[in-house]
Amino acid sequence: MYLLDTNVLSERRKGAKADPGVVSFIDRQGESSYLPVQVIGELRSGVEGLRLRNDLRQAKLLEDWLTVVLDEYSDQVIDFTLPCAQVWGALMGVNDQHIVDRQIAAIALVYDLTIVTRNTSHFTGTGARVVNPFLADAPPSSPTT
Repeated sequence: MYLLDTNVLSERRKGAKADPGVVSFIDRQGESSYLPVQVIGELRSGVEGLRLRNDLRQAKLLEDWLTVVLDEYSDQVIDFTLPCAQVWGALMGVNDQHIVDRQIAAIALVYDLTIVTRNTSHFTGTGARVVNPFLADAPPSSPTT
């Protein structure tokens, strides 16, 4: 089962311009994909940032999409619980970079999920399993001779 990072979920929003690897991954996984509650917070932060910059049109579009995400994943959002906080504290003691990503790693470890993200380096050293579905990031295949 999988835990989607914000960059993966947001990629899907691009429609026809979305990375085909991400689209395929999400379509194949269906209900075996979950969102950490932090992703909802990051999306809400994006809405509020747009409002503060007075980009009300984009804020409305993003808020409407957030509503769709909340509906689509209503039973698949995972909270940051006390056991997660314990694991997160241990991860932060070793490396205090990427605070939110360390929280996501803690959720993945507690619930035995694989993190799906473009930012695989943010999870290095956490012990969490990570997969990058972006085809744009795949190493070029060598020509066959």
